Amino acid sequence: MKTRAAVMDKGQTEFEITELEVDDPGPGEVHVKFTASGLCHSDLHLVEGIYGDSPRFPIVAGHEGAGIIESVGPGVTHLEPGDHVVCSFMPSCGYCRYCETGHTNLCNIGANILQGCMPDGTFRYHRGGTDLGGFCMLGTFSERATVHERSAVKVDPWLPLEVAVLAGCGVPTGWGSAVNAGGVRAGDTAVIFGAGGVGMNAVQGAAQAGAQYVVVVDPVEFKRETALSFGATHTFADAEEADAKVKELTWGNGADQAILTVGVMDEKVIRQAFDIVGKGSTVVLVSQANAANNTIQLPSALMVRSEKVMRGAQFGSCNPHHDIPRLLRLWNKGGLKLDELITKRYTLDQVNEGYQDLRDGKIIRGVIVHE
Repeated sequence: MKTRAAVMDKGQTEFEITELEVDDPGPGEVHVKFTASGLCHSDLHLVEGIYGDSPRFPIVAGHEGAGIIESVGPGVTHLEPGDHVVCSFMPSCGYCRYCETGHTNLCNIGANILQGCMPDGTFRYHRGGTDLGGFCMLGTFSERATVHERSAVKVDPWLPLEVAVLAGCGVPTGWGSAVNAGGVRAGDTAVIFGAGGVGMNAVQGAAQAGAQYVVVVDPVEFKRETALSFGATHTFADAEEADAKVKELTWGNGADQAILTVGVMDEKVIRQAFDIVGKGSTVVLVSQANAANNTIQLPSALMVRSEKVMRGAQFGSCNPHHDIPRLLRLWNKGGLKLDELITKRYTLDQVNEGYQDLRDGKIIRGVIVHE
């Protein structure tokens, strides 16, 4: 089957819209007609080279997608044509060591997400004899895709997919970084660095968990103003001002959590987060950085004496097949803001315009609506 898709090759500075061929689903696979795809900063990292030599090019970009199952391959029993699905950028097999111990967000089947191939090493996108991967084993910047069945999460059919699509990455990653990884509790003071499509969900996650103070640090005024409507109690353009206010609010004790959801992680923001939290508190690293760089440079003596904890959070430490439907039902009952996250909708042909808006700080989350 033919499809139009946004493709990135090594060294390109923009996504290229091109026509590809998509294979029919094989055993354990499903074919999805995408309705919508979110513009996440992680796809922009393909352009910026943040992933270093890890990705395999050319690759179909996009990892936050929602659509309708058109066909299923042999052996697929829990999905059927017509099902509405949100795709998780982290597939979960259900039986590896990590899935069986409750860490489905670390599933071994996700080892190929930067290569874009199926678990057996083969590809489903092709162009003129060249195999193309799908970013995060998906490639949602395509009208159609054949993906592993464990990448597709069935959702309630009455939910609008143009909004539900956000539950594939940004919502659980941000919300879970506060609620799961950060362990925000009633009365806590949480600081979120970066209030974009992921950070804004960390804000509302912290607020819903009962944090007394939710402090946002972001240089973009539009994002700081928006954060107030998602539960932020204080916003600042720089970390120094935030640090002074946090010390005042906590009587000098420091924050209980610092959650880093900035565009690209670096040594400076990690040190700012380390300094703003108090004894026995937690710094949650969510953002990406080049794996070849050592971005954590901290005084170990201070960490030992203060028992500060620094931890990573993949997919917000969420369970894709459980938490995606759960968060969408929470939104359906008015307990979570999703519509308000979408600043602007784009066509597939406008994908580069959308990412320029993201660079310019004009959007919280942009969504591609497939024709």
